[in-house]
Amino acid sequence: MKILLVEDDMEISEMLKNFLMTENFEVVTAFDGECACREFFADDYSLVLLDLMIPKKSGMEVMKAIREKSTVPVIIISAKDTDSDKTLGLGMGADDYITKPFSVTEVLARIKANIRRSTQYAAQTAKEEEVLVRGGLVVNTEDYSVMKNGVSIELTAKEFEILKLLMKNPKKVYTKEQIYSLVWKDAYLGDENAVNVHISRLRSKIEEDPREPKIVVTVWGIGYRLGDAE
Repeated sequence: MKILLVEDDMEISEMLKNFLMTENFEVVTAFDGECACREFFADDYSLVLLDLMIPKKSGMEVMKAIREKSTVPVIIISAKDTDSDKTLGLGMGADDYITKPFSVTEVLARIKANIRRSTQYAAQTAKEEEVLVRGGLVVNTEDYSVMKNGVSIELTAKEFEILKLLMKNPKKVYTKEQIYSLVWKDAYLGDENAVNVHISRLRSKIEEDPREPKIVVTVWGIGYRLGDAE
């Protein structure tokens, strides 16, 4: 497993690199945003650890560049711990968010969890053969493609899993806790940001008007369901 570590603090970078190498990860380091982009697009990585406050290109700019081409898991590491910062990071496509200061064992646990989910997600493409249709929206669970009115739509792994969950169970209303448990495959700890942000990003890609969603519908006080077919 190869990890791209983007961190401009030399001590933190060296500490994380040495620790992860003892856990049998291959670690490539970058100390600014431009170097991070060069390294990422020059090789294949299992995961990216990304600091937000880096020189030349910000962490958010690096995140945007990565998400334009890849759905590789990205964990943000940042000294910023406000809800708005976390929401922005998740909204840009991050899979997880760790606040400084942190323990290396926590970082390792998050890395393993995100790689495991990503691996399971990729493995499912070889097993599932099903096409889900809702109006002009076509979801192919074999190749994980999404088409709307004949136009391809790029979704992240979690956005796809949320949409697939709703489309496979069109009459069911899911709470945020259920969505988190089924999509993230982890215990729900009461943080609604992850579900809210991914629902919002999904709507921005598949809805005609995200402010008046017709596909991913809010059931006030409960959660979300698939809208009635057009």
